[in-house]
Amino acid sequence: MKVLFVYYVPSGGVETLNRQRCGALRLAGIEAHCLYYAWGSGMQNAADFPIYVTRNDIEIKHILDSNSFDVIVVTTDHASFQRFRMLGYKGKFVLEIQGYGPKSVAQAQLTKAAPYVNQYADALLNPNTPHIAALFQQLYPHKPQFNFNNCFDTHRFTYTPYKAPANPVMAWLGRIEDNKNWREFLHIGHALKEHVPDLEMWMFEDIQLSQPAEREQFLALIDELDLADRLTLRSNVPNAEMPYYYSVIGDSGGFLCCTSKVEGAPYAVLEAMSCRCPVLTTDSDGVSTSVYHNFTGKFYVLGDVQHAVTEAFELMRDSDLREQIRGNAIKHVQQHFNPHIYAMNFARLLQAIGL
Repeated sequence: MKVLFVYYVPSGGVETLNRQRCGALRLAGIEAHCLYYAWGSGMQNAADFPIYVTRNDIEIKHILDSNSFDVIVVTTDHASFQRFRMLGYKGKFVLEIQGYGPKSVAQAQLTKAAPYVNQYADALLNPNTPHIAALFQQLYPHKPQFNFNNCFDTHRFTYTPYKAPANPVMAWLGRIEDNKNWREFLHIGHALKEHVPDLEMWMFEDIQLSQPAEREQFLALIDELDLADRLTLRSNVPNAEMPYYYSVIGDSGGFLCCTSKVEGAPYAVLEAMSCRCPVLTTDSDGVSTSVYHNFTGKFYVLGDVQHAVTEAFELMRDSDLREQIRGNAIKHVQQHFNPHIYAMNFARLLQAIGL
């Protein structure tokens, strides 16, 4: 059985997902390849499966003809179904939605996708994201729908003890864009430093995906809040190096702060949890399968900076609660995002659509 995963660029959570699941699916005897339309920073991450980067129709047709894929799973780009059919592909199609950002965008895009989904899609897939699952039911009740967690290899990406930083670290990972809500992170850090004077702030981003106007506002707010002396920016850190950063953030007494307005199934949360780095997050919908308040992490109310500070300070100062959360979190990822479970669920999807 052969599957092709298709996405725009190898970057962010989808690139992480594809690396994780191409390995996991081998457990079910499924050979997986990936096609991206353009180069992205994720190409620096090691992979032991075929990856193609092209948007050229002749090259894509050669890839399709050479491999005889049984199914193509397209993440987001519903219009490509028609393109692949025109290039001669005769197999099955699955539309996967990992997240669109704002719920209004998800509603608009999935409605716009109707002609393509109705004509070409054999199934719909999402990682247990409540608002996406609800839209699937509302817009495509006649289509087979599969909702199961993404996979995560906690053996390869896990906690390792290193020398921790001298000061506690509050970290953030994402793109400098509105939905990732970087403004709130900066405001939380600004307020929290009044309680934790030696607080350090680390931000991990992909600078190539940053819009100039947004970046200008970002740099201006750093100056306005006088955070430059405690803020460290890191761009395009190879994924293989991130276990080090999450491990030392957790051991510093700090945490990962996720400020997103809406998320599909954020991999940064799973990565942090697997490395014993506690997570403070908004209830951004897609985190509902990974974070349980005061058990595997902490929630704060989106837009309420003071509430975030209160929860963050408790997470940093209540050592018993902190250790319980760190221990529960890694066990939760091991049990509920297990690659074997993902391979089994994916095999059932294929069987359900006749493969």
